[in-house]
Amino acid sequence: MSWRDRLPAVRGVILKDEPLAPFTWFRVGGPADVIFLPQDEDDLAAFLKDLDPAVPVTPIGVGSNTLVRDGGVEGVVVRLGKAFGKVEPRGGDRIYAGAAVPDAVLAREAGKAGISGLEFYRGVPGSIGGATVMNAGCYGAETRDVLVEAYAVTRTGERATFSNDQMGFTYRKSAKAAEGGLIFTGALFEGHPDDPAAIEARMAEITARRETTQPIREKTGGSTFKNPPGQSSWKLVDAAGWRGKPHGGAMFSPLHANFLINTGEATAADLEGLGEAVRADVKAKLGIELEWEIKRIGRPKA
Repeated sequence: MSWRDRLPAVRGVILKDEPLAPFTWFRVGGPADVIFLPQDEDDLAAFLKDLDPAVPVTPIGVGSNTLVRDGGVEGVVVRLGKAFGKVEPRGGDRIYAGAAVPDAVLAREAGKAGISGLEFYRGVPGSIGGATVMNAGCYGAETRDVLVEAYAVTRTGERATFSNDQMGFTYRKSAKAAEGGLIFTGALFEGHPDDPAAIEARMAEITARRETTQPIREKTGGSTFKNPPGQSSWKLVDAAGWRGKPHGGAMFSPLHANFLINTGEATAADLEGLGEAVRADVKAKLGIELEWEIKRIGRPKA
């Protein structure tokens, strides 16, 4: 009897051998051994507590910054849904958002509440769970500028709260999240008061800027590489000659050279292979090491 035959009882949904491609923006990738869609936080905590500790657990959000390899993902993939999608002003200039809340929705709801400082989230693809894990940001602002505390469930089913300092934020990374063993369920943010109309106007500017400079309607994963210190990754990719150059079903966007796109029939191997080819070429030609920003998970296809 395998571990998949001994899964804890849940109130949510468990799927076996479910393709993960529909859960990601790239629309590629193999199946998960198991996907768990918890009904609520209690369901998640009980499942994690009773799950065989040897079984790997991988949380995914809306899949905007994730590349699932063609061989699928070992163990349990946890995807948080509606129960983790609440946005709620908490008094003063604070607002809570569940991990499944799209970043742009948090920006919008904060604006309605007259809370400024979170406008940048209008330009960040993905959800709050991912933003918390990777200190997401754009246009000069990032998560560590506004996060008060983050909430998580541990692998043993316990609830945990981490302050901004405890999260250990650096550029596109949280040291606490990198330790593993945590599924973030929500976060509390703090901005400053402003007129909702003025906030909305700033968010409209961000939206217009994204639409003219980024391939947001393509099958993409957002920024592919982190910006090296003092450099812009898109300029390096462009300088190495990879903007708009086809590689199987993959390409770095002609519109924004740091956006890797699936032009139609790419495999995960095509996309990752192109990324690695570009990294090697930029290193050889320009002497600069590009680091992946997109999270790559799972096994290559056998």
